[in-house]
Amino acid sequence: FDAALPFDRTPDQVGVGDRIAADLVAPWPMNRLVQGEVGSGKTLVALRAMLQVAQSGGQSALIAPTEVLAAQHVRSMARMLGPELAPELMPTLLTGQLSTAERRRAALRVASGQARIVIGTHALIQDTVNFAKLGLVIVDEQHRFGVGQRLTLRNKGSNGKTPHQLMMSATPIPRTLAMT
Repeated sequence: FDAALPFDRTPDQVGVGDRIAADLVAPWPMNRLVQGEVGSGKTLVALRAMLQVAQSGGQSALIAPTEVLAAQHVRSMARMLGPELAPELMPTLLTGQLSTAERRRAALRVASGQARIVIGTHALIQDTVNFAKLGLVIVDEQHRFGVGQRLTLRNKGSNGKTPHQLMMSATPIPRTLAMT
């Protein structure tokens, strides 16, 4: 994946990525905040964590506050994954604006584990959405979600096992740091 990137990762992206990679193999669930300006590479850092989880057989879910941002994440991640990895990991969009048939197909890919990378909005926390093996929850702009909403998604971990959690924010909010 890294060799196919059209750019070199920055030292900060490498350092943060290394810390997250170590957290993902620890015997306890990670709870980490990545804060950076728009365009600083938070999505790249998150995608590399998703790849590590997928490599170990798990799924990742990224929840975004808007449909536009969720769709943007799917497009950018599929582009970064390229024609070899994207079909294998099947980045799947799940939002409330999908047609009933599209939402049902996406939910089946998620429940079966076929979709290793799931990106959506509040639709991800609906009771009808189930994950086969949720290993990582990523909350984009986490201050836009309530504590109960973040907990509902995290509780969708498989077999009662708490998934890792990565929160991303471009907004330096002291409350965000305190909550983390």
